[in-house]
Amino acid sequence: MQITYLMNSGFAVELEHTLLVFDAYEDPARALDKVFEKRAWDAVYFFASHSHYDHFNGDLLRRYAPYVTRYLLSHDIRHTVGARKLPAEKCVFLDDYSHWEAAGLAVDSYSSTDIGTSFAVMTEGKILFHAGDYNWWDWTGDTHENRMLAANGFHKQLRRIAGLVADVAFFPVDGRLESSMAKGAKEFCAKTDVRALVTMHSVGFPRWRVPDDFFEPGREIPVWSPVEAGETREIDNKGDFR
Repeated sequence: MQITYLMNSGFAVELEHTLLVFDAYEDPARALDKVFEKRAWDAVYFFASHSHYDHFNGDLLRRYAPYVTRYLLSHDIRHTVGARKLPAEKCVFLDDYSHWEAAGLAVDSYSSTDIGTSFAVMTEGKILFHAGDYNWWDWTGDTHENRMLAANGFHKQLRRIAGLVADVAFFPVDGRLESSMAKGAKEFCAKTDVRALVTMHSVGFPRWRVPDDFFEPGREIPVWSPVEAGETREIDNKGDFR
């Protein structure tokens, strides 16, 4: 599995036969062009977790329409201008807690603590989780009431995701949250069984370093925190980044 960072929460994931692209809204390194120049893919799936400008860009997604097998989009994207730019016959809009599968790929959608969905994607014997904007949005300067609402919303959703098994999870570690930036990712990793973590949604901040107390003892996993558009890592058979 080879993963390329596009920008913000955008990633291209290359498997043996399938290309998965998540939340592509900007691609300053032209990484997607390079991925498509490598080879012809048996199947290409573009995912968009919600309609925020930094997660969904209909113009960018339309550029690759001739190669795309399906666009798998959150329900809130359905009536946007960007969605109307995509070929309708290739678009699938997923509600919260829905299931879709075809031709060797299966997707389970979850809710979010913002708008839209998160995705668990299963194909070629691999499972990937992309959180979209699901996170513990604990803004340190907010009111106590709002911080409690954020905590309750995060943990309510986490109960639905707890026990998830995945080869890799893409999850926000947003520097704007300051001391709370990794709270959501830490709880998510403690309650799921993921083999590797890729952090996201932290444009403009330094590369995140994993604190010593981030993982529970004996449950450490490899972590990649990309910062430069076009960065690429491979996950080997042991689940390590290289």
